[in-house]
Amino acid sequence: MDPIQPFDANMQLLSKVLDLRAQKAQVISANIANAETPGFSPSRFDFEQDLAQALDSKKGIQLARSNVNHITFGPANFNEVSGKVVMVADRTGTGDKNGVNVDQEMLDLSENELMYETAVQLLDKKLSLLKHVISGGQ
Repeated sequence: MDPIQPFDANMQLLSKVLDLRAQKAQVISANIANAETPGFSPSRFDFEQDLAQALDSKKGIQLARSNVNHITFGPANFNEVSGKVVMVADRTGTGDKNGVNVDQEMLDLSENELMYETAVQLLDKKLSLLKHVISGGQ
């Protein structure tokens, strides 16, 4: 067994999470920027369920595709998770048909930022541990 492999998989996962969190922050920021635009429909960037499914896929039954045109059940691994942007219909009932709730968007942005910072700190710890190992424990 390759002793470096656990570091590689975790680092790749954290890198993927950082990319997806950055995309989510862009979508939320666009919603906030258009909070006063009449007729604007906010968007959501969803990836958490696909990522969780890809990480859990090793625990369950593996579905094989014999043809590339077959429909997939979900991402086979976390590298295939790309997320999806979903438009949210206006349910506010206001006359300008703008569905952005700035308070909710700011809450979502704060949560996403905390999750991003957590992933950065975990990646930093992984890199520090790797540096410690490489330097011979000094």
